[in-house]
Amino acid sequence: MSQSKSAAEFVALNIAVLTVSDTRTEDTDTSGKALVERLEQAGHRLQARTIVKDDVYQLRAQVSQWIADPRIHVVISTGGTGFSHRDSTPEALAPLFDKQIEGFGELFRSLSFDEIGTSTIQSRALAGLANGTLIFCLPGSTGACRTGWDRIIAEQLDNRQRPCNFVEMLLRHAQLEG
Repeated sequence: MSQSKSAAEFVALNIAVLTVSDTRTEDTDTSGKALVERLEQAGHRLQARTIVKDDVYQLRAQVSQWIADPRIHVVISTGGTGFSHRDSTPEALAPLFDKQIEGFGELFRSLSFDEIGTSTIQSRALAGLANGTLIFCLPGSTGACRTGWDRIIAEQLDNRQRPCNFVEMLLRHAQLEG
């Protein structure tokens, strides 16, 4: 594994955090709070944060609004990726993707296996690209959000990460659109 960081100057991204929950409030949303803390510690900017009920159409409406906003580069959602009858994040957001990032869900479940064993098969974590905006959908547990950010997302949102990262693609898209 020959990963490294280049000497380039860090590029801060604007990130929106979406908590999918029928019961959490801003005070009880430890997963959303963990993501906000991590993205800010990394040097990125919190552009928006909200909690939306686990409803396909409310989720699509919120994320559609964000992917139409050129100021938002990345959306990270937490919650709604399990198998209960109310879990609908994949059904809501996957249709918005122009391209799915299959490797994200695969890698997330592989890393999670070390932490929670075979229970990881119940995670439907996924990611994709929609209108030049990256979207990462994580499970609702705070531990899952830490794993997703610390072990995958942080590096892929760091333009210094080599051999590749998603920032390069986001910058190319912004230049083409601008």
